[in-house]
Amino acid sequence: MNAVYEGATPGFLVWRLSMKWRVAVDRAVSPLGLTHAQYSVVATLYGMRRSGERPSQRRLADRTGLEALYVSKLARSLESAGLLERTRDPRDPRAVQLALTPRGVEVTGRAIETVQGLLRQLLEPLGGLEGPRTRAFTDDLTTLLDTPLALPPDTGTHETEQS
Repeated sequence: MNAVYEGATPGFLVWRLSMKWRVAVDRAVSPLGLTHAQYSVVATLYGMRRSGERPSQRRLADRTGLEALYVSKLARSLESAGLLERTRDPRDPRAVQLALTPRGVEVTGRAIETVQGLLRQLLEPLGGLEGPRTRAFTDDLTTLLDTPLALPPDTGTHETEQS
């Protein structure tokens, strides 16, 4: 074990791993003109497209875990780059549907291959992508992600130091 992490809390380790992953993905997909956040959007759209979905921005935000306003901003930048198209939902004129363009499908396919290579590297110490330790790790992560957190109520005020 790296001495830097000795005595570290699980929360700190999760944060460090997520930062390591984000930086690695950012660097890996940068040559394709993508950021990690943009990759999250196009890769999720790619998967939803394969199952016949053309999701709304809201549905995509729910699927990715990103804020809807942030997904909207990312979608606009991806549309400007020619990777995504945004159209009004014929069933709900307030909703915007998202779809990859043919160029978006091609770029996203290459990005997914690149990120899968990174994932294989990351998981090698656990026995690889299909190893039993990786499956257990995935199960543990899923359990943690499915566990709701009770956040303290926001009172809208901040205590100040009194003299």
